[in-house]
Amino acid sequence: MDYDLTITKFLERARDLFDHKEIVTALPDGSTHRYTYGDAYERISQLAHALDDYGMAPGDRSGVMAVNHYRHYELYFGPSCSARSIHMVNHRLPEHHLVEIIEEAEDRLMFVDPQFVGVLEPIADDLDTVEQYVILGDRNDVPDTSLEPVTDYESFIDGYDTDYDWPAIDEDTESALCYTSGTTGLPKGVQYTHRGQFLHTLMHSHVDVFGVSETDTVMPVVPMFHVNGWGLPYTTTFTGAKIVLPGQRTDPDELISCITEEAVTVAAAVPTVWMEVDRIIEDSSDLGPDALDSLQDVLIGGSSPPASLIRKFDEVYDAPIGQGYGMTEASPHLANTLMTTEMQKLPEEEQDRLRMKAGIPAPGVQIRLRDEDGQPVPQDGETPGEVQARAPWLAGEYYQRPNATRESFTQDGWFQSGDVATIDEYGNLDVVDRLDDVIKSGGEWISSIELENTIIGHDDIEEATVIGVPHEKWQERPVAYVVAADDVTADGLRDYLLEEFPKWWLPDHFEFVDEVPKTTTGKYNKKRLVERFEEEYGSLPIEE
Repeated sequence: MDYDLTITKFLERARDLFDHKEIVTALPDGSTHRYTYGDAYERISQLAHALDDYGMAPGDRSGVMAVNHYRHYELYFGPSCSARSIHMVNHRLPEHHLVEIIEEAEDRLMFVDPQFVGVLEPIADDLDTVEQYVILGDRNDVPDTSLEPVTDYESFIDGYDTDYDWPAIDEDTESALCYTSGTTGLPKGVQYTHRGQFLHTLMHSHVDVFGVSETDTVMPVVPMFHVNGWGLPYTTTFTGAKIVLPGQRTDPDELISCITEEAVTVAAAVPTVWMEVDRIIEDSSDLGPDALDSLQDVLIGGSSPPASLIRKFDEVYDAPIGQGYGMTEASPHLANTLMTTEMQKLPEEEQDRLRMKAGIPAPGVQIRLRDEDGQPVPQDGETPGEVQARAPWLAGEYYQRPNATRESFTQDGWFQSGDVATIDEYGNLDVVDRLDDVIKSGGEWISSIELENTIIGHDDIEEATVIGVPHEKWQERPVAYVVAADDVTADGLRDYLLEEFPKWWLPDHFEFVDEVPKTTTGKYNKKRLVERFEEEYGSLPIEE
């Protein structure tokens, strides 16, 4: 049957079958906003009518700069289901990046949380395409601002019909635009289509992927401005799962309260969030493992979790960690943890080792590894190569960036991820580094990620990252930046690492810091650390 795969189908399914299920938002003042999929549908319909009245044409984009809350959820559907598109704007980007992407996207409306008004004010004169600012709140939430013209969201949608005749949309129509984080230059735009999001959502709710179902209560801690909130706003709507949105309340103790009070079964965040949650519970005299009693699945992405964290959530919290591997270009999912029947027959220690890996390709994904000469690498779990991928939801080009597109795709149509990985005999992908981050020392590769994960596994280490710095003899050598207890020493860390790695892998220098800088998406900012190292030490080798 000729049937366009559009996210409108998700919205209508939620209206027809799950109109009673809750969407819960933790508000900044400590209160909670509750409404249902039925309520959300009516407000999304009002939003679509408001866009009509404003004069938004099919294909026009609205920018959204917001945290995870119910109004942001409405913006995932109102513009896209009425044949427009949203541009998810990362408020943490540098000002010149924000100007570049908002202008390139030609955002006509800018929906913005009150706390981010100060982000837009300094660059407003350079935003020629933005015609109207809409503060995500009511009249009382509009701050004194130089932005103009400005209105509030509740006034913007007020008075419109609570039902809408959704247009027939070609499934290849753009539903959203998201930009890469731009850690290696200006961000690049990735256009998501209705078809891509529909198929990604089907895969996401597959039992061998994340298995989200109607019985779940899902809390996406990962920002909704970052790669479709890992796709979870669509997956929950499609399946009818209850949604818990933490808003601005993302401190570990507040997340623990949300999990307990709302009986969250599935929660998604980067590893550092779960490390902090564990630390809060461990240090508390009032909290114990039962604080996470409702949790059944912990979803992690962005970087690989240390083995100690996986064991802790398994043995103490009975909430197994499942990894997801992907990227902005892939909506984001490509691979995930899956212990197949074959792997389940292995000794427990071997199973634990396999769970440390990114996992196997998700249904619908093809992955291959290629060496520096473009040749296949053996599936032996040891030989590294660049990850190249294909999937029906993986973007085929960058928005208005033909040069970047040519550089990122092979002649036979595979996306070149820039990630370095191995694949074992079971099909498990193990991402060992970025091509930009792998340390090339004396003709051999050293995985910064493997070093980082082992260092973080030390009981007295809170954060750690490893960079490659220039070396006169060896081309590059590893340097570690760590946040550690006062009694931790460089010699002690070397002895600790020698238990797992050869001596030539060990960092030449350990820099003890109060905090490791992060990127806009919460990853360790290695680019900034390389710059800091060059500023403090230059390119000379460090001898200790």
